[in-house]
Amino acid sequence: MQLCIADIMITRVVTVEMDDRLSVAKEIFHHAGFHHLLVVDDEGKLEGVLSERDLLRALSPNLGSETATSRDLETLNKRVHQVMSRNPVTVAPHLGLAQASRLLLEKDIGSLPVLENGEIVGIVTWKDLLRAYCC
Repeated sequence: MQLCIADIMITRVVTVEMDDRLSVAKEIFHHAGFHHLLVVDDEGKLEGVLSERDLLRALSPNLGSETATSRDLETLNKRVHQVMSRNPVTVAPHLGLAQASRLLLEKDIGSLPVLENGEIVGIVTWKDLLRAYCC
């Protein structure tokens, strides 16, 4: 039997809204064990993906240090929509793992939101795919 995305996707998806501050995303990443947040509009429609790497690039490297200035702290007030990746590549739950793996490699991305009939039903990352191949 060939596995598909529905067999390995994570269904516990955390979303943030486009106007949420980066401080909110930072807290979620700090307390949760994942590295991608799905960004939705007011109606819950997927608009983008915010990776932990995107967040770290947007924040001042001086945050948390003794040399942090008020300007460094202001980077936490940026909005998610200012740093998220727009128009995310998505997959359907029935897609095969090989096709999903190719998408991640071709697009040089780390995760794929899973949509069914336009609704978010999960997310799959490169680690999920690697785990499925190895274990």
